[in-house]
Amino acid sequence: MIGIIGAMEEEIRGLRRQMNTLRIEKRAGMDFYIGELAQKECVLVCSGIGKVNAAACAQILADRFEVKHILNTGIAGGLKEALNIGDIVLSTDAVQHDFDCSAFGYPLGGIPRMRTSEFPADPALCALAMRCCREENPEIGVFAGRVASGDCFVSSREKKAEIASRFDAWCCEMEGAAIAQVAYLNEIPWLIIRAISDRADGTAASEYEAFQNDAIEHFLKLTLRLLREL
Repeated sequence: MIGIIGAMEEEIRGLRRQMNTLRIEKRAGMDFYIGELAQKECVLVCSGIGKVNAAACAQILADRFEVKHILNTGIAGGLKEALNIGDIVLSTDAVQHDFDCSAFGYPLGGIPRMRTSEFPADPALCALAMRCCREENPEIGVFAGRVASGDCFVSSREKKAEIASRFDAWCCEMEGAAIAQVAYLNEIPWLIIRAISDRADGTAASEYEAFQNDAIEHFLKLTLRLLREL
């Protein structure tokens, strides 16, 4: 079974409409839709916004549903100049840009007493998603790179520049690295799929409102194609 997480209802609505839902289970305040999507057994869930919600959701997928893959689909703010609104970023790895134990000598983002704080995505999933995106969304760009997550909506040039410089990340959002850490701990292959909805700067809020639907359409097409090929 494949687990698919979106943070917001808007990010799973299109997938839910395509899904042949067999049953719904409610756990930790979340509705888990179990059924077939693109001819694959899937469980689809809206986790809620933020790293704690996302981590709780991913652990339920691991424990209750024993998923073999986790896909985190959604929208994000772009950090690299090469990115245009609507483009897709596929995770090579994920970090938490707001994790700060620097007082103890750790680099920003470093998690004490863990072997890594840079959680690697599954390279085979990333490569397959890259091909699927180029075929399904030929009009947009698709890039593989680091995703940076934190419990804040990045909407200033200064914060954007800081995250981009410190972490060399391609996009920023609020859930992916928490899902990545849980998947890493449970040895579950995972991938973050993020469509760029804004530039994570002073225009972020207005761009997000204007372009989120177009961005969602791009990752929806990609996710369905990727599921068919898994």
